[in-house]
Amino acid sequence: MSLSYQQPGLTLARTKQNDASLVRALQQDLRALGYLRGSIDGAFGAGTEQAVRALQYDLLNNHGGSRGGDGEAPVAIADFNTVNGVRQVGEVNGAADQALVGCIAALLADVRVPKLPNATDPVGENAKVAAAIAQIRNGIAPSPFVLAILRQESGVRHFCVPAGANADNYIVVGFDHAVAANTDEITSRGYGVGQYTLFHHPPRTEEVADLMRDPAQNVSRAYSELREKFDRFVTGPSDRAEDRSAEHPLLPLRLCKYAPDDARYMADCRNCALATRKVNIAPGMSCCAGSASSYHADQYYATASYQGVPDRADFPCDWPYAVRRYNGAGQDSYHYQTRVLLNLLKA
Repeated sequence: MSLSYQQPGLTLARTKQNDASLVRALQQDLRALGYLRGSIDGAFGAGTEQAVRALQYDLLNNHGGSRGGDGEAPVAIADFNTVNGVRQVGEVNGAADQALVGCIAALLADVRVPKLPNATDPVGENAKVAAAIAQIRNGIAPSPFVLAILRQESGVRHFCVPAGANADNYIVVGFDHAVAANTDEITSRGYGVGQYTLFHHPPRTEEVADLMRDPAQNVSRAYSELREKFDRFVTGPSDRAEDRSAEHPLLPLRLCKYAPDDARYMADCRNCALATRKVNIAPGMSCCAGSASSYHADQYYATASYQGVPDRADFPCDWPYAVRRYNGAGQDSYHYQTRVLLNLLKA
């Protein structure tokens, strides 16, 4: 496969005068391969440089394994760094030279490397999210909490919508860099409206088909995952939420204050949020009584100041604790919980 920017002697880099059409083609390919978060605009900025660095890192280090329990990738990205026994990329420098471009061409041409989906009608595809939420109101998890999660995860978008010079219409993707000392390594990726997380890369073909191409399937997965966190990670058996243990140690797990035959059952969450006491959170506050974690800004959350947050302990159910476990268990999960509770107040 010959790419438009596969030209002898050409290097695209942030420090160079680049042809915008060639940068746009590079960005589209980096997006399809899962290394660029967005902005297919022809400008080789910090985001494009970071995407190139992440790909270079994987060509040197990604041997197909997983940091989580989701199995191995279908291929090892590092295998595409060797041609006839000669390594092509030898360092992480953020510049797309022809050695790297050759690796990109090989990745794009290999059917074992699934490409991230895009949409010819992203607005129409995103509209399916609302329809899916309306259809899934079946008692798995409360739709208002799921919608509040989707607002936090993706702005309730499954596909990016092109705007201005940005032609990005690919699936929404989020990157996690869990190794603070190495921001070139993408340790996990979240895909679509619910930011379904994979710890291996590239994804497997069935993962693209089942959870990326169809927004409704992605939403359904969010419901199921939130319910699993509620059933197993709030009061056990897999784990216990420290905030719930501190605030309601003697209560049984609470699904909803309304009976299942009541129309408000797992559906009136906004009114419950409005009825709670409101708390203000400031940097340095303990995340909960007895917690070793406190609220502070970090690489994912630029602020630790929140006003008028519904008090999780004041809810007549345990979904606020499940929401936090949806995001994990560390300090950032408290930021996440806080923002979802604020989203719950929105009409």
